Amino acid sequence: MGLLDGKVAIVTGAGRGLGRTHALLLASEGARVVVNDLGGEWDGAGTDNRPAAEVVEEIKAAGGDAVANYESCSNWKAAESLIQQAVDEFGGLDILVNNAGILRDKMSYNMSEDDWDSVIDVHLKGHFATTHHAANYWRARSKAGDPVYGRIINTSSESGLFGNAGQANYAAAKAGIVALTVVCAREYAKMGVTANAIAPRARTRMTEMTFSGFGSTEEGGFDAFAPENVSPVVGWLASPAAADVTGQVFIVWGSEVQVAKGFTLGGQIDAAGKAWTVDGLIEAAPTLFAKHDSGIPPFQLV
Repeated sequence: MGLLDGKVAIVTGAGRGLGRTHALLLASEGARVVVNDLGGEWDGAGTDNRPAAEVVEEIKAAGGDAVANYESCSNWKAAESLIQQAVDEFGGLDILVNNAGILRDKMSYNMSEDDWDSVIDVHLKGHFATTHHAANYWRARSKAGDPVYGRIINTSSESGLFGNAGQANYAAAKAGIVALTVVCAREYAKMGVTANAIAPRARTRMTEMTFSGFGSTEEGGFDAFAPENVSPVVGWLASPAAADVTGQVFIVWGSEVQVAKGFTLGGQIDAAGKAWTVDGLIEAAPTLFAKHDSGIPPFQLV
C-alpha cells in the first residue's frame, strides 16, 4: 500500500530532471500521474513528445499508471485542458506539482524583452494557470458538498529567495511563486487544499547551464545533487501526513531540508507621531541598521 493510493497527480515539466523524479516517486507511492512536458530545450526552444512519453513508459513498466500531456502549462486553455485530462482519464485531481521552467540568464542590462517575458511566462504564469484551473475544480467540488483532497506543490528557487546576479527574470518569477504559494494557502484552506513550495538544489539541465560543473560528485560518494534527493519532500507534502503543512517554503538538497522564513522585520525607528524629514532619516539611519546590514544581502547558499 502506498501513501498515495487512489490519488491523481499532475506534474508539469515532468519529462526530465526534477519533474521526472517527482512523477516516478508519486507513482511509486500509488498515485496515477499525468506527465506534462512540452519537451523543449532548457531555454524553451522547440518541442519533443519523447521525454514525457518515456516517463509514462517508466511508470507503467514499474506497475504504475500514467498518461502524457505535451502542452505548455503557461497556455491558459492548455492548462485548463490539462486539469480536465486528469479528471477524464483518472476520475479527479488531488495533487498538482508545478515544476516546469526554462532559463534565459543575462545581466539585467543585457536582457531582452523576450528573455524577460519567456521566463516569467513559463515559471510564474505556468504556475498560476494550472493552479487557477485546479482550484476551480476543487472549489466546485467543495461547493457541491463533496470532500476535497488538494495538494499544490510549487517550485521556487534560492535565486528567488535571495537574489542571484544574472537572473533578474528567473529570480523575479521564483519570488513571485513564493508569494503566489502563500496567497493560495490562505485562499484555499477552507476547501481542504494546501499549498507549499520547494526551493530545490539539484543537478539538472538548468543548473548545469547556469553553474559550470554544478553538482559534481566524487565517485562512490553520496550524490548530494541528485534530483532523486528532492522528490521525497514532494511525496510527503502530497500525502495525508502533511495535511497541516501549508504556506511553507522548503530549501531541499542532498540530505538537508530547511524551512525558509519569509520577510521578517529588522531595525525600526519611530518619529514619535511626526512625519520624518530627510535630515532626520539621515541622522537615524545608524539606529535603523544597528542590527541589520545596509549593504547587499548575501546569496545564502547554506
